[in-house]
Amino acid sequence: MVKYKNYLKSQKAFTLIELMIVVAIIGIIASIAYPSYQDSVRRSRRANAKGVLMNFANAMERYYTVNSTYCDAGGAGGGSTCGTGTNDTGTPSVFSATSPLNVSAADAYYNLTIKAADANSFNLLATATGSQLGDGNLEINSTESRGRWDRNADGDTADVNEGSWN
Repeated sequence: MVKYKNYLKSQKAFTLIELMIVVAIIGIIASIAYPSYQDSVRRSRRANAKGVLMNFANAMERYYTVNSTYCDAGGAGGGSTCGTGTNDTGTPSVFSATSPLNVSAADAYYNLTIKAADANSFNLLATATGSQLGDGNLEINSTESRGRWDRNADGDTADVNEGSWN
């Protein structure tokens, strides 16, 4: 019987209390780290969309160089009502309609559209969608080198410092 008691005393193991404390600590750390990770992912997707929107603006400039107008960059038509035609706004024909580039609409984080276009100017919009929804919209026009971030997607950029992509 003595040997059996000595055998039990020599066993090394974690108690249930110790394991529960470790699990609680891991849970606390995860609850702090996960929102920070999500915010980082959201900012990364927004930064990608900014770059894609700049490339879209460059595609519009190339279209203007060839056609001497921004009209009809939203379609293949040749309408005579520049600025109000159905091919002047909406889904672009000169560039991808999603960010990241060339993914299906279901996998996109931003949908790209031509918000307004006439013979000499354009306004492009990246609308947040999917898991990026709620992060606001990005916008750029033909006279800007940088765009604007409408943080709460209310149509103005007054909610962002200096109205730029911060």
